[in-house]
Amino acid sequence: MPRLRLALNQIDSTVGDIDGNAESVLRWTRHSAEQGAHLVAFPEMTLTGYPVEDLALRSSFVEASRTALRSLAARLADEGLGAVPVVVGHLDRSATAQPRYGQPAGAPQNAAAVLHGGEVALSFAKHHLPNYGVFDEFRYFVPGDTLPVVRVRGVDVALAICEDLWQDGGRVPAARSARAGLLLSVNASPYERDKDDTRLELVGKRAQEAGCTTAYLAMTGGQDELVFDGDSIVVDRDGTVLARAPQFTEGCMVLDLDLPAADAEAPTGVVDDGLRIDRVVLSEAGQEAADAVPAGESWRSGGHAEPLDDDEEVYSALVTGLRAYVAKNGFRSVLIGLSGGIDSALVASIACDALGAQQVYGVSMPSKYSSGHSRDDAAELARRTGLHYRTVSIEPMFDASTGALELTGLAEENLQSRLRGTLLMALSNQEGHLVLAPGNKSELAVGYSTLYGDSVGGYGPIKDVYKTSVFRLAEWRNRAARDRGRTPPIPENSITKPPSAELRPGQVDTDSLPDYPVLDAILALYVDGDRGADEIVAAGYDRELVTRTLRMVDTAEYKRRQYPPGTKISSKGFGKDRRLPVTNRWRESG
Repeated sequence: MPRLRLALNQIDSTVGDIDGNAESVLRWTRHSAEQGAHLVAFPEMTLTGYPVEDLALRSSFVEASRTALRSLAARLADEGLGAVPVVVGHLDRSATAQPRYGQPAGAPQNAAAVLHGGEVALSFAKHHLPNYGVFDEFRYFVPGDTLPVVRVRGVDVALAICEDLWQDGGRVPAARSARAGLLLSVNASPYERDKDDTRLELVGKRAQEAGCTTAYLAMTGGQDELVFDGDSIVVDRDGTVLARAPQFTEGCMVLDLDLPAADAEAPTGVVDDGLRIDRVVLSEAGQEAADAVPAGESWRSGGHAEPLDDDEEVYSALVTGLRAYVAKNGFRSVLIGLSGGIDSALVASIACDALGAQQVYGVSMPSKYSSGHSRDDAAELARRTGLHYRTVSIEPMFDASTGALELTGLAEENLQSRLRGTLLMALSNQEGHLVLAPGNKSELAVGYSTLYGDSVGGYGPIKDVYKTSVFRLAEWRNRAARDRGRTPPIPENSITKPPSAELRPGQVDTDSLPDYPVLDAILALYVDGDRGADEIVAAGYDRELVTRTLRMVDTAEYKRRQYPPGTKISSKGFGKDRRLPVTNRWRESG
């Protein structure tokens, strides 16, 4: 039985940085070859980054990807790496017209290629195109119609791209029909809470359907609102896990696989779902045993990284998302308005963990309604984390504005928030920081925020985190610090005191909102689950409360459209996942 040493490079890519991504492929291929790899793989659309969105519609960008792919193949050979087959995702175009999809020849394709001997030995396009949630792939791409099979060291390796595993049919049963010894899928599947369990179950199921060992290689890092958690998995034909990579970590997983030799009687032609087998022989059976994996930065053969617990996983996703957004957009530091409350405290903790405290700047902006304990809590947070801290009172600006405009009531309250937003943006302009908006998903859902006030900023790290989860994550972060013998970053008082915007005397959030556990449960059904009012009431919630909550959600759409992007951790975040018209008279509540 041939032994194949497989190197799965779980790495990050930057959208549009084709040259930088190519250098990354070159570097990690060199590392994989040093580990004695026989087959090297990289995630979906590594060369262009993912998702490229409307860049796919620009012929210049598509051609740049195609040119870079050929150049990369030549460079690999020039550096003595041409003998190792390398699977790399890229952006391509169809060679023929696609009348079924109304597309001419040259339509963009989400593709991958096998580079070998200085050439593109094999190229193929994603067969199943996702068109739900954050995915718009039918907007951009036409599907592939082949089952690519590459023979390496006498083993037939069937290849697939992401959604080809997530949907039934297509390349998975076709791999069984082609009698492949290994099914390798390259992916850029975005993170969602609890998706790691779903992914593990999926890969095991597909391996049994394909009748062969299955390797699922995933991307890590972040792109705008999306986070990629890695968690690459290899299972045998029965679904038993052979290796699993860490989450949110870049690296190379190398493992030796004893696989069945290619079947001389394997079929050719068209198999399942009309897919045409495209088989390329690169090398026949070689030595039966590979050398031991040398020491290096690879994860060892047979390694099984334990998945993170739920709170650590979500927190890690938030850290990864913010770090990627800051780095990939050229910012050096971030600025946060510190109120002493739980939201800004959690955002500051995430920022310090993502960037280091020296790159995090906090400013307290008290008014006459700011409590002494809130000021103290903000200062204590800064002391515990080591971030840069200053205090700038908004009272002189507030007094001047109210004196000139004679504002009262809600207008007076919102003015305080808007003055703080103006001050933050002024400091951003002056000092070059990226302002972080501290709003959570509960507040965004019901419109409990001030436009051009607490909603200002370039990124919202907890935009997709419900308030109840904000408390849980803060408690987890403090507990994790204590477990390591370190100072918990978030003051206990910020966690235990009643949430308040402190825009009028004695104000607390429950003056305007239901208790957060009840509110969040209703929002999860309505926002995340698309349940109607009657269904939510049937789930055990008071109709009057449901009616009031849904009306707040419906009338706040215009505010959410103007909120900055933020890390997506749920199955339906505010943004590309959930698309509702601003002008809309439909009301679930009548």
